Amino acid sequence: MKPHLFQFAAVAVFAAGMALAQAPATGTRPAPQRVPFAHPVFGHEQMMQALNLTTVQQQQANTIFGDARQKADPIRQELRQHREALHAAVKANNISQIERLSSHQGELQGKALAIRSEAMAKFYAILTPEQRTKADQMLSRMWRRMEERMRERESESRE
Repeated sequence: MKPHLFQFAAVAVFAAGMALAQAPATGTRPAPQRVPFAHPVFGHEQMMQALNLTTVQQQQANTIFGDARQKADPIRQELRQHREALHAAVKANNISQIERLSSHQGELQGKALAIRSEAMAKFYAILTPEQRTKADQMLSRMWRRMEERMRERESESRE
């Protein structure tokens, strides 16, 4: 059961991390996603529907993810500021600033990862055994699709 929990958390964290790590190409920023812990294609609401959560479970899930989002907001804002400062340091060729900001950026990403992982662990804990099995299957399919896309991108970049 624990391997499934870690697999579930790892996939969710990976997907959320990819969504948070993306910086827009222009100076404008898109509105933040309201559910940073769900896969961008298969969101929080769809997952709750697919798992057929009870009303009580849905309320618990919303509380879990809302608390995590609130806890992660300052970190997400600091990540954004550091990303902008890092971009400026790259343009200025300031190697010592790049190293300092990169190191701190890693620490912040680790904190965000811990918050997302804890939220997913709490969410997984409220699921019934049947729902856990279904969640594991859904995440396994999602993980395979992500790996396939990554392999496709690698093969395209080699051409």
